[in-house]
Amino acid sequence: MIDINYIINKVSGRTPKPLDIKKEYAVLLPLINIEGRWELIYEVRSNNLKRQPGEISFPGGQVEDGESYREAAIRETAEELNIDEENIIIIGELDYLVSRDNTVIYSFLATIEGIDINNINPNLDEVDHIFTVPVNFFIDNPPKLYYIDLDPIIKDDFPYNLIPNGKNYKWRMGKHTVHFYRYKDYIIWGYTARITKNFIDIIKE
Repeated sequence: MIDINYIINKVSGRTPKPLDIKKEYAVLLPLINIEGRWELIYEVRSNNLKRQPGEISFPGGQVEDGESYREAAIRETAEELNIDEENIIIIGELDYLVSRDNTVIYSFLATIEGIDINNINPNLDEVDHIFTVPVNFFIDNPPKLYYIDLDPIIKDDFPYNLIPNGKNYKWRMGKHTVHFYRYKDYIIWGYTARITKNFIDIIKE
């Protein structure tokens, strides 16, 4: 018979985490001062990448074994922007995002110090080019919102006989919010826009 002290030791003081997560990513929102104005750096992903080529993103990537989310965000930013980790000064952590495909994305805000924006030459294997957007632009221009309905697709081998009402079970329908910012010729959308909005919401509170 299991002992209650064993259970207490396993659960007491434990840090909770989201269930069913398949992949963990960390991104960094890099702030840089350009002529006295704070701007966010965005990447346009290389067209040679297999995943989301040509799309706009923040620097970041998958968390490696034994690495914290913060360490992953710093490492990926240094690699993608071709800067030193010493140039990255973490301000703090923003809210994390759990996506519909069982991925969690942790976000960190940082300033980029000791290097001019014109001297940042990103890693062309991963980044086609970078651009910046003033923080005030996002404060003054909220994103456009669109919605995607998420309906479950259930295969024929699902054990309907084990659930109430069988095939007539009332499944919950989901709704996925998609944000869009338009800045000059750039469209910032999806998770990148959602993380941007979270940052703006925090500083506007």
